[in-house]
Amino acid sequence: MAEEVQIAGTPATAKIRSPWAPALLPIITLGIYAIFWYYFINREMRDLGRARNTDELGESPGMSVLAVTLGALIIVPAVISVVHTFQRIQKAQRMAGIEPQANGWLGLVMAVLISPVFYAYEQSELNKVWRTAAATTADAPAATPQPVS
Repeated sequence: MAEEVQIAGTPATAKIRSPWAPALLPIITLGIYAIFWYYFINREMRDLGRARNTDELGESPGMSVLAVTLGALIIVPAVISVVHTFQRIQKAQRMAGIEPQANGWLGLVMAVLISPVFYAYEQSELNKVWRTAAATTADAPAATPQPVS
């Protein structure tokens, strides 16, 4: 089961998912899970970007999904969307202070040779961001009400 974490500064949440979910569930669901998973990871990164006042982590998760579904008919939009999503994961890791970030070359080899493993790799790298965010939120002192004078 996925663990939900609060994205600091927003009412939005993100999920720490099993890396095997995006690798195996699309096979069982005939690809439907992959479409929803792709939307949700892009939405979570967008929400994190909004919390940090930046659009570096994406603006429209719906357009990302459109690129990998209908755009896949012409191949190029799907490839660009997958590359940009991977780059957003790296940017999210940088923002969270995670070192080392996801390896782009390793990701490329996995995407070309065994795409389910690539999706598991993306999710495991994104989980690092959400675990760091959860730890940061837990460590932050709770706001205490100030006495009215």
